[in-house]
Amino acid sequence: MTDSNILNAEIREDVGKGASRRLRHQGKIPAVIYGGDKDPATLAIEHDPLKHAAETESFFSSILEIKVEDGRSQKVVVRDVQHHPFKPRIMHLDFMRVSAKEILRMSVPIHFTGEDESAAGKASGVVIQHLVTEVEIEALPGNLPSFLDVDLSGLDLNEVVMLSEVQLPEGVEIPALGEGGSGDVMIANTSHIKESQGTGAAAEAEAEALAAAEAEGIDVDADADAEGEGTADEGPGDAEEEQS
Repeated sequence: MTDSNILNAEIREDVGKGASRRLRHQGKIPAVIYGGDKDPATLAIEHDPLKHAAETESFFSSILEIKVEDGRSQKVVVRDVQHHPFKPRIMHLDFMRVSAKEILRMSVPIHFTGEDESAAGKASGVVIQHLVTEVEIEALPGNLPSFLDVDLSGLDLNEVVMLSEVQLPEGVEIPALGEGGSGDVMIANTSHIKESQGTGAAAEAEAEALAAAEAEGIDVDADADAEGEGTADEGPGDAEEEQS
């Protein structure tokens, strides 16, 4: 277990909105831990080390260890995080205790690898799209992976990758694929970039400009006709001046 997965906490006796506000002013975060065969407990955790740990992807998909003042420690997973609406601060955390003998259901990220070595990745004008970036799995805590690896090195043009094709570690299941696999979805595919996309963007911009002009009451067609007539009238006059 890495240091980022170990959190030091203290038991919090004073609860309520006012107590939580005072705690945040001290640079600490209120948290609650529940589940298992124990009563819920309220905790206080230092904000900055917690925020640093939460910046790692594995923080939300791994087993964490919470150590309290008296030396006790508990294995938990994050169940809910509340953020400040506009400041980069964590406001509250919910942890759930885990048991080594109880299956956990967690969402873990998908890591796509090998696409640069694939035929699709080497082809000109082709983009590999990642359609799903995380998936819900079930596993015992000891078998819980931090992420699932999807190797795209064999991906060819016009091919797709389905969720059912993901190679799962031992003891890990995807609930959505159970009972007939009705939850099987496409997680990656290839897309061709059309050369006319630039022209299409220009045409779209021109259409937006015309719509804006019409909204302001400008008769674009009349202005265009007037410009054409003016050019036609000026032509002979200019010719006569040159002849004279």
